[in-house]
Amino acid sequence: MADEEPTAVSGFPIEAVYGPGHLEGFDPAERLGDAGAYPYTRGVYPTMYRGRLWTMRQYAGMSTAQESNRRYKYLLEQGTTGLSVAFDLPTQMGYDSSAEIADGEVGKVGVAIDTVEDMKALFDGIPLDQVSTSMTINAPASLLLLMYQIAGEEQGVAPADLRGTIQNDVLKEYIARGTYIYPPAPSLRIIADTFGYCAEVLPRFNTISISGYHMGEAGATPVQEIAFTLADGIAYVQAAIDAGLDVDAFAPRLSFFFVARSTLLEEIAKFRAARRLWASIMRDRFGAQDPRSQMLRFHTQTAGVQLTAQQPEVNLVRVAIQALAATLGGTQSLHTNSYDEALALPTEKSARLALRTQQVIAHETDVPASVDPLAGSYLIESMTDTIEAEARGYLEQIDEMGGAVAAIEQGYQKGEIERAAYDLARDIDAERQIVVGVNRYRTDDELAPELQRIDESIRQDQISRIETVKAQRDQGGVDAALDDVRRAAKGNDNLLPPMHDALRRRATLQEVCDVLRDEFGAYVPSERF
Repeated sequence: MADEEPTAVSGFPIEAVYGPGHLEGFDPAERLGDAGAYPYTRGVYPTMYRGRLWTMRQYAGMSTAQESNRRYKYLLEQGTTGLSVAFDLPTQMGYDSSAEIADGEVGKVGVAIDTVEDMKALFDGIPLDQVSTSMTINAPASLLLLMYQIAGEEQGVAPADLRGTIQNDVLKEYIARGTYIYPPAPSLRIIADTFGYCAEVLPRFNTISISGYHMGEAGATPVQEIAFTLADGIAYVQAAIDAGLDVDAFAPRLSFFFVARSTLLEEIAKFRAARRLWASIMRDRFGAQDPRSQMLRFHTQTAGVQLTAQQPEVNLVRVAIQALAATLGGTQSLHTNSYDEALALPTEKSARLALRTQQVIAHETDVPASVDPLAGSYLIESMTDTIEAEARGYLEQIDEMGGAVAAIEQGYQKGEIERAAYDLARDIDAERQIVVGVNRYRTDDELAPELQRIDESIRQDQISRIETVKAQRDQGGVDAALDDVRRAAKGNDNLLPPMHDALRRRATLQEVCDVLRDEFGAYVPSERF
């Protein structure tokens, strides 16, 4: 194994020594430029962290809105600078906690949100005009955004003062996660409607976080991660343009979401290549003139898939390296995983340690002192070029297949990711890839850490809350508002205004989703591939 040629996760060789010959013909003005200027290889802002540190988010959501609210307040007290909401699986799939299919899943992997009352409880005592909130939600993203808007309005906060991001990236659900509701075409319509609505009503909200993270967690290589993510981005931009939106009216609010692995150098190069690729796509393919439309701004989460249940304390080291890759790569915001997340939802102590990891990098290292500190490195520039070229190859293949949606329907991205995941699993089994504590350096005297447990009784509590809301609402007004949603779905009107009205009148999440299920149908993978 010692004699084998080292390779990057993406499969290309890593040479022992890099020098000028690896950058023959390299033009710094063309390939790098200045930070804050096209092609944004060096970063999207001129001073990067010298001007403002990345937003330190900690992804959290568990059990009930009240319990999650307590965790958010704790994280804010510990110095986090942005909130990030995890939703439970029923919410992600557009079901109320009372639905039969939700039994056993309520509050397990995130917070249960059934009505606006839950959203208000989630942010009780947290002024929504003073925080930036990211919501990891996809198929029903527009509805959760509208609930957040209503919660803000009922706090007295104008929609224009709300800041944050909704993930809203359903295409990657067909590829890597599976929490979709509707078929691709109506899903793209809802996303385009969200772009248009937010441009007018919620101008400070990022309307989509186009996600490669979950592809990386499913086994995608860094090259595949950025190629398939940018392909989805192309599909979203085209859908919005086809709906009549001007590219520079919505593109500045697009954002991205990537994973940060422990392979430090390849990850730094990946982030730089992604920025350069997106800048050229937006300028040359879509004719975007606003510089903000050409900027790839992204959130990063450290790699949950690389956390191990064995020797979980070692995950602290992994997360620190991954966070370093994200910050050296120029991320705009960062979530650091807790060391115990391979076993359970994080405790307050482990969440605090994860946040402290970011704070140490921010305040005890010199990483923020200079923009793109590895620029000009023979290895980094060569690797950035290689990743960009290989990602372009994937993009060309997807274009030949008819675009991201057509490729999804043919199972292309999913198949490529599954092959990459299989290859990695074989390498770990054969010890060609060492995982400390798993296939090398094992111990027999591990102590089990204290774990967070979710009370099974919360489903009944949520059902009681739904029943209370239904008993107190004007049912005739709700029915009329849902009829308006149905009419919009049958036609071409923007769906979000009638959905806002229905939610404001206290329709539940599932009641609105069921109207759209009736009109759009439910996506069944076996019908596609």
